[in-house]
Amino acid sequence: MALDAMTRMRIETDSLGSLEIPADAYWGIHTARALENFPVSKRPISVYKDLVRGLAMVKQASARANREIGALDDEKAELIDRASQLVIDGQFHDQFVVGVIQGGAGTSTNMNANEVITNIALELAGREKGDYAFLSPIDDTNRSQSTNDVYPTAIKVGLGLDLLTLLEELDLLRRAFLAKAVEFHDILKVGRTQLQDAVPMTLGQEFHGFATTLGEDYSRLKENAYLLYEINMGATAIGTGITTHPDYGKAVLRHLREISGLDLETATDLVESTSDTGAFMSFSSSLKRNAIKLSKICNDLRLLSSGPQAGFGEINLPARQAGSSIMPGKVNPVIPEVVNQVAFAVVGADMTVTMAVEAGQLQLNAFEPVIAHSIFQSITWMRRAMYTLRVNCVEGITANTERLGAMVGASVGVVTALTPFIGYAAAAALAKTALLTGRNVADLVVEAGLMTREECIKQLSPARLSGLETITAAIPVSRTPAESPDIEV
Repeated sequence: MALDAMTRMRIETDSLGSLEIPADAYWGIHTARALENFPVSKRPISVYKDLVRGLAMVKQASARANREIGALDDEKAELIDRASQLVIDGQFHDQFVVGVIQGGAGTSTNMNANEVITNIALELAGREKGDYAFLSPIDDTNRSQSTNDVYPTAIKVGLGLDLLTLLEELDLLRRAFLAKAVEFHDILKVGRTQLQDAVPMTLGQEFHGFATTLGEDYSRLKENAYLLYEINMGATAIGTGITTHPDYGKAVLRHLREISGLDLETATDLVESTSDTGAFMSFSSSLKRNAIKLSKICNDLRLLSSGPQAGFGEINLPARQAGSSIMPGKVNPVIPEVVNQVAFAVVGADMTVTMAVEAGQLQLNAFEPVIAHSIFQSITWMRRAMYTLRVNCVEGITANTERLGAMVGASVGVVTALTPFIGYAAAAALAKTALLTGRNVADLVVEAGLMTREECIKQLSPARLSGLETITAAIPVSRTPAESPDIEV
């Protein structure tokens, strides 16, 4: 290693030759070649901080395991351990510069991590960056490892960490909808099926349904996460464990579990685990499910708030910004709209993951970089989308109670609640009359002598219309349709 003080560069050499590396860079020649070869995404792996943390955790666990089995001396293992911890703590992430999309099945990412952690360790030892004769990125930091077990394991650890924050945000969003369900508990509205008026319900029930479906997704995401916790550390190149000590696999698993806090397990068949990426496809699919259901909720919010004069106008979304450069006063549902677009992107990313998983060949899948990028992007965007939906929309939603009440009063759907007492045929005839005349259903029922006013009021109470109070018994039908000349049959 030589240092040119004039240009502030250092020279590093690999099997292909030598390159100048910026003297202050913690990455080295392998990373430099990747920067030349893959100027594609212009998005460094550091945009996914938990992927970087996952890489550092794998390197730290390996250093501890290698020290334990005698494959690495105490001084070197300690330096790598300390350097890895600094990365885990959030330092030096700007040095993880290779693009998220790269050829080589993640080798460039693994070497970026090896070089950065090694050069941090060299500084901790009071030595210059690039002094690889003292501590080597490959012989020491990558000891007992291959990209083919490090990279997928780091992705799984990173996704496991990322999922924890996604689940926190998902639960906060669920609770926000639940709070609105309590707030809107007694507000009657017209339910709809196929965009046509149906039976009454409460606005609280509608929002409670939103909360429940998000709670179900919380459970599904946690279930699919366990598929990610099967790792292949110790497999090295293709799963045969070549170059590793027999005790390395168990040791590195134990240390990585302790470091990450994740319930990791070593795959029973390392050859299969190294070549198979099905766990990523299953996890991506669960993210897609969550995104689609979240998008459906946002569709409902946009529809329920449509208008405000010529649409449903049942709820008000918080006004976040001017909605038009030409129409004064227009406000658009921009927060649900951005969540919809995130959902579309997640669906596309899931298709990318599916095709990448299918494209694997023989003992390795070369397309794990695009798998990692797609899933990390999905989970990152979804977490941010949930946050803005909760803070900038759901928490500020209000109900148009007067409009909702007026629509329930004019709705013929309430006649459904009377069918146990007056029969379906009579109810259908009354609904038709109400639609033709615009008259109140309860008045028509009483005038036809089918129920008394008191009975009708009782059965059309908000609690019974919404199902909050169950009907345990029917009262006798007062008259049949044929006996009621005022009812059109």
